[in-house]
Amino acid sequence: MGESAVLDLVKDLIARPSVTPEDADCQQMLAARLARIGFRCETMAFNGVTNLWARRGTQGPLVVFAGHTDVVPPGPRDKWQSDPFVPVERDGFLYGRGAADMKSSIAAFVVAAEEFVAAHPAHAGSIALLLTSDEEGPSVDGTVRVCEQLQARGETLDYCIVGEPTSTERLGDVCKNGRRGSLSGRLTVKGLQGHVAYPHLARNAVHEVAPALAELVAIEWDRGNEYLPPTTFQISNMSAGTGATNVVPGEASILFNFRFSTASTPESLKARVAAVLDKHGVEHHIDWELGGEPFLTPRGTLSAALSHAIREETGLDTELSTTGGTSDGRFLAKICAEVIEFGPCNATIHKVNERIELDALVPLKNIYRRTVENLLLSP
Repeated sequence: MGESAVLDLVKDLIARPSVTPEDADCQQMLAARLARIGFRCETMAFNGVTNLWARRGTQGPLVVFAGHTDVVPPGPRDKWQSDPFVPVERDGFLYGRGAADMKSSIAAFVVAAEEFVAAHPAHAGSIALLLTSDEEGPSVDGTVRVCEQLQARGETLDYCIVGEPTSTERLGDVCKNGRRGSLSGRLTVKGLQGHVAYPHLARNAVHEVAPALAELVAIEWDRGNEYLPPTTFQISNMSAGTGATNVVPGEASILFNFRFSTASTPESLKARVAAVLDKHGVEHHIDWELGGEPFLTPRGTLSAALSHAIREETGLDTELSTTGGTSDGRFLAKICAEVIEFGPCNATIHKVNERIELDALVPLKNIYRRTVENLLLSP
């Protein structure tokens, strides 16, 4: 099918302004295309979010391509060299919102599946696509809901490739076999407001919490592991007082965040923070928000199949990495033993003039197809 099949499909997707949580009929168009090659397509809609589960085959192993049709808002249109929802080829690149994150990956998924099925119509195992329009938003009615539905009816996922843009300098140089978790807290410290000239009649909330904060900053939370770096603790904001220089603050508010490895859990981190604050006698309350749990796929069948495909197509030995923020991989890892993210270069994602190299489209598609071949055709 070559470059034109992938390029035409990417352009079609970019031209649909699917700003989260809108899908702009991307999934409907893709479902019609997949149905023609034997995929059973099911739309799962929750609270304005559109999700697609498309599967070909009933037997294992099941190889899943996962991604999102939604994109972030384009920002000021006058900052773009061309309309963000009109795909434009210029100087060897394809420009448009979603070009890198992640409509090129979705197009490559679909064309790779078409090529694989055409060559192996009676293939062993199964292939599926899981697409959502709720990845760039709150991520509460998207992939997580589909995973819950699949788990409830006993569908088992063996391998999952998430099409996030993971490459840095060249297509294939990096793939992600895990991500750190994110745990945020809003710490409210209670003191007693008063006049700075009479500190014995007040209780300074900042002074109360300062020794505890110093200890929290100095703690070694864990040492990480072979793939994930040690857990980090960062204070992101601190406020107290009335703005006057002669008032002892009676309350302080501290925002902080953990980016944590699989060597720690949300429960263990919460307990350790509480223990430090209690040790220092800090009167406090914490509102916690778990942004995402960590996931990790050690080297195994999927990483070997993907690494081999990347090497065959690009000549590169890919690096397994766990850097970056959270992704939908954290939901998929709950129902799939091996989850790896791989996609195009991420230098322009979420930026004005988002783009992808035109020369990367066919190799990206070929890597996805070769990976499926390695997983389903190898003895």
